[in-house]
Amino acid sequence: MGRFRLACWTGLLLAAPLTAQPLLSPEAFLGYPLGTRFTPHHRVVAYFEYVARTSPRVQLVQYGETYEGRPLLLAIISSPENLARIEALRTDNLRRAGRLPGTPSPDGPVFVWLSYNVHGNEAVSTEAALLTLYTLAHPDSQRTGAWLEQAVVLLDPCLNPDGRERYVQWYHRMLGARPNPDPLAREHHEPWPGGRTNHYYFDLNRDWAWGTQQETRARLAIYQQWMPQIHVDFHEQSVDEPYYFAPAARPIHPLITDWQRALQDSIGRNHARYFDADGRLYFTREVFDLFYPGYGDTWPTFNGAIGMTYEQGGGGRAGLAIQTGEGDTLTLAQRIRNHYTTGLSTIEAAVRHRRTLLTQFARYFARAQTQPAGRYQAFLIRNSTYPDRLAALTALLEQQGIRYGTLTRARTVEGIDYSTGTRRRIEARPGDLVVSAYQPAGVLAQVLFDPTPVLPDSLTYDITSWALPYAFGLEAYALTERLEPDQEGWQRPALSPPSSRPYAYLVRWGGLDAARFLAEVLQRGVRVRMAEEPLRLNGQRFEAGTLILTRADNEHLGARFDPIVRRAARRWHQPLYSTSTGFVEEGPDLGSSRVRFLRKPHVYLLAGPPTSAYATGAIWHFFDQVLHYPVTLIERDELNELLLEAGDVLILPHGVYRSSEWPIEALLEGVRRGARLIALEGALNLLTGQQGVHLKQRQAKGDQQERTGPRRYGDREREAISDRVPGAIYRVQLDPTHPLAFGLPRYFTLKRSTRAYELLKDGWNVAWLDEGRPRSGFAGYRTFDRLRETLVVGTQRLGRGTLVFFVDDPLFRGFWHAGQVLFANAVFFGE
Repeated sequence: MGRFRLACWTGLLLAAPLTAQPLLSPEAFLGYPLGTRFTPHHRVVAYFEYVARTSPRVQLVQYGETYEGRPLLLAIISSPENLARIEALRTDNLRRAGRLPGTPSPDGPVFVWLSYNVHGNEAVSTEAALLTLYTLAHPDSQRTGAWLEQAVVLLDPCLNPDGRERYVQWYHRMLGARPNPDPLAREHHEPWPGGRTNHYYFDLNRDWAWGTQQETRARLAIYQQWMPQIHVDFHEQSVDEPYYFAPAARPIHPLITDWQRALQDSIGRNHARYFDADGRLYFTREVFDLFYPGYGDTWPTFNGAIGMTYEQGGGGRAGLAIQTGEGDTLTLAQRIRNHYTTGLSTIEAAVRHRRTLLTQFARYFARAQTQPAGRYQAFLIRNSTYPDRLAALTALLEQQGIRYGTLTRARTVEGIDYSTGTRRRIEARPGDLVVSAYQPAGVLAQVLFDPTPVLPDSLTYDITSWALPYAFGLEAYALTERLEPDQEGWQRPALSPPSSRPYAYLVRWGGLDAARFLAEVLQRGVRVRMAEEPLRLNGQRFEAGTLILTRADNEHLGARFDPIVRRAARRWHQPLYSTSTGFVEEGPDLGSSRVRFLRKPHVYLLAGPPTSAYATGAIWHFFDQVLHYPVTLIERDELNELLLEAGDVLILPHGVYRSSEWPIEALLEGVRRGARLIALEGALNLLTGQQGVHLKQRQAKGDQQERTGPRRYGDREREAISDRVPGAIYRVQLDPTHPLAFGLPRYFTLKRSTRAYELLKDGWNVAWLDEGRPRSGFAGYRTFDRLRETLVVGTQRLGRGTLVFFVDDPLFRGFWHAGQVLFANAVFFGE
């Protein structure tokens, strides 16, 4: 197999300088040739710090850190002259992007951002970043020196250090004296959860539009401080695939401009010159589309850049060397070479098209502020009775760089009602939130708010709808006429201090901050009740789900009761309504049995095989980082030792379950003793058919229309999509009297499969579909009948406990805010 030394490569885009080098190469610094092992993150950091100290072409900033405390780095690479005035160049570019006032210079360097290793086990990317940095920083390279006079390169060597380190450390432990290319060798088969994801098992390359993860939030902040003209996201794909680079596949979002597509094509042709010269295989315009906004290519594209994904064959299976299906051996050195080539070729093409890039980039943002290209002129979000949700939405808008404001006077406008999908006249009221399309981030705003994104081709790589009003469960309207806010920003209602020693405190339910308040006070020993019906007290109406904290219930806390409650209310911005009496004007009195005592749940979460790491991580993250409530992760072997009792909650995430491998009867016996079992998506298969469980899967009814004649082989993908739901939004019918629906005046579910269950005949149908067509997004026409009148969320009593059924995962990717409220209901109210 030989040693994988870069010196043996031929036909490189840039050969290493032959003169004496004052700057150490990665090989000299690390003590091994690149391609012979994977470099741990701390050594990557050390090399980048060394280069920044040594080379006048490089500055280094730490822009954040991971959940596990690893630094996130950005190298700023340009000529010494440019770096001496880098702040002036940066601010001038922000004027070009409309982020700062003033007229930008018509000339200047092009900004190129190279992002490596967002998927941790696609570990070649960081190795290529080391070599790319060395080549750009080396003083003897005249060619890169000329580029850097006209370009600022922003290089992030590893977007996901936690996931990459998980993979690298595991791989090195599996490795023998030399790499084994046999695909059956254990070094080619990662254990659960794999290294692709971050600490909480989130796919960071789906998170750009939502910023749910710490790493993403840090990256969004620094990205918007630079606003590059080009952004490249380096990836790997399966072992047998040749190299992929832009131009992208269809569907391409309609708001992506012709000039962005044309420059993708030009850059791709530049790469092809080098690959053709070496006889290297590659492909373009397949698989990797530009539609879903959460990717590292689409999100920058909707921010005016040329966003591109580059994919090298290999990934987590490849290791240092692996035999391909064609019998060749794919090495890490070969993989490094390809990413190294396209990285430098991107910079070369950016410099060549610098003037076009700068001109079109400036026009992009100028047009966004004066002539928005989309179908809608503004988006109106009704001032909600649930300020938690508006606070969460505005926080997301600020994170995304989208401007918003509120109205101070009423007016009438025309638009599309998200709830019904119909066009009508709407009364815009004082206090309503407005997001105008006439702003620098207008394209991104239209993409994120569009109630029905136009899908040019149904063969897409991801979900097909995501509109924020659906995700947040807010009343909203997409306006077909211009509407500007009367004042910038949005202010949360001020909190009024409660009376000194009330009979009870009341907290309205309906947002995540209310759930966080409940999580905190329960952990501090406060006893809480919940109104199962609406009530009126002191002239105010309180809906079902209102939390009630009485002094009588909390005598055990003594003088600590009031400070605990008030501190939690301030922390989570919850208005505390105090009362001196438990006697209400309407509804159940505060001492009624219909004001139910809430037991503090002890939550267990199943982790490890066969659960989906994504699904498990979303739930873990929800408890750890969103709800701030303890959860105990256990694996399958520990289930045999788990004796569920009253007050216990066991959550089974989506996964591939086989009932013969699980102690299902023991778990159901625990439910009968008073525990709660929450099952999501694929975990429902574990429960169907069990004695006493009334959940029934709907059987497929076959095609809606009979096929005539033989099927064409070339049509197989489009035939298959007719039976699929890749990710669409459906309006849900709710039982508003059920505790799981409290705080949810409306709900839309994001459905990503054709999984269908009959409505419960012996149990409670909390949420269901009354029609099978989605409100937004694509679903194959043969799914319509199958999904009509099927369960979305249901519960069933079993003995003294409860089974909770989620057909769709409400915590998917952590961005479905209304789904998080629904899940909190299941955790705290689900008895």
